[in-house]
Amino acid sequence: MRLIVTASALLIFCTVFVFAADWPQYRGPQGDGICAGNAKLALPASADKVVWKIETKNGFSSFAIANGVAYTQVNRDVNGGPREMLVALDAKTGKELWAADMGIGTYDGGGDDGAPNNDGGDGPRSTPTVDGGKVYVYNQSLVLSCFDAKTGKLLWSRDVTKEHAGQNIGWKSAMSPVIDGDLLFVGGGGPGQSMLGLNKATGAVVWKAHDEMITHATPVVATIQGVRQVIFFMQSGLVAVAPKDGALLWRFPMKHNVSTAASPVVDGDIVYCSAGYGVGGAACRLLKEDGKLKPVDLYRIPGDKQIANHWSTPVLYNGHLYGMFSFKKYGTGPLKCVDIATGKVKWEKSGFGAGNVILAGNTVVALSDDGQVVLVEAVPAAYKELGRLKVLEGKCWSTPAIAEGRLYVRSTKEGACLDLTGK
Repeated sequence: MRLIVTASALLIFCTVFVFAADWPQYRGPQGDGICAGNAKLALPASADKVVWKIETKNGFSSFAIANGVAYTQVNRDVNGGPREMLVALDAKTGKELWAADMGIGTYDGGGDDGAPNNDGGDGPRSTPTVDGGKVYVYNQSLVLSCFDAKTGKLLWSRDVTKEHAGQNIGWKSAMSPVIDGDLLFVGGGGPGQSMLGLNKATGAVVWKAHDEMITHATPVVATIQGVRQVIFFMQSGLVAVAPKDGALLWRFPMKHNVSTAASPVVDGDIVYCSAGYGVGGAACRLLKEDGKLKPVDLYRIPGDKQIANHWSTPVLYNGHLYGMFSFKKYGTGPLKCVDIATGKVKWEKSGFGAGNVILAGNTVVALSDDGQVVLVEAVPAAYKELGRLKVLEGKCWSTPAIAEGRLYVRSTKEGACLDLTGK
């Protein structure tokens, strides 16, 4: 296995050692890709020093980690046909604890070949959400299921296509379930019920509303101008609703072309969004007038060359976005730093492709689409690489996860756990 590592990769230090205990959903505890606090990071000296590595056949699901268990979704052959499976692993050893059937899987011939390429890929696209001893999954066919986190026993399931006139999209759904308090949110229903708020304990529908078509983007929950809201990135653009009843709070129209997949990013009263296929990036500032929220354009930068995020949602640090801004530049697309308030690119570095990033302290942890873990200091002045290590074979369109000082990454072929504490 090819090794790329620098001396500075072996020790990246800050003043305090802090790691979140869990990473229970897509893009972390707050859904923003951030592991809060200052952290001391240390990559292994070589790729054969990973804690564990297992087969994770097919799909672009990321890891969710809670209470010492790592969860992800894969495709497996069952009785001669593909099935989507929710897999629970011992987070320390990678040993499989249980696997639960989520429904019929798909094969389209593009699942486990390596990057760079543009094959859509096989298998699950979404990531499990763990909350209160339960695991919630939304499969590519719009079936929402809840499993017991310890045993894998199915507790309840809702088929959005059958029960809510669901309308799937090309390459099928990649949306992950989002929880806020007692409610769980997904999109995908038909007219009058394209957004759903459900009781997370029972699966009962609390509210259904709106006439939208979903995208591959996972919604985010945020409090802006004192107003709690769920922000969906639909084919009409950003649509924010009240968590308790789905009431419309505001809209920010965006063009849709073929596929939208990156989630919105919130910075105070600013909301950023982006897509490929010529759409580009945009941001609005939310003002509060007469008790209502009003989005005001900050900028719209069309095209794929400047701030287009295909499915690579950036992270935010001190007013700047850090992420993989490119479109169909597999294996070569750059990591960039972008001022979220202006859309101005501060720096860029090629060679990342269409992977994904998270943030640990002030360090960007990037997983390139060809399986390299790269550590970069989150500063707008210039690109400062702190180290890199080739870890995975296969295609990495998933997002890293970090919990208790360990990094969890996967591809269409394998998943791995790396100890970042330097122990």
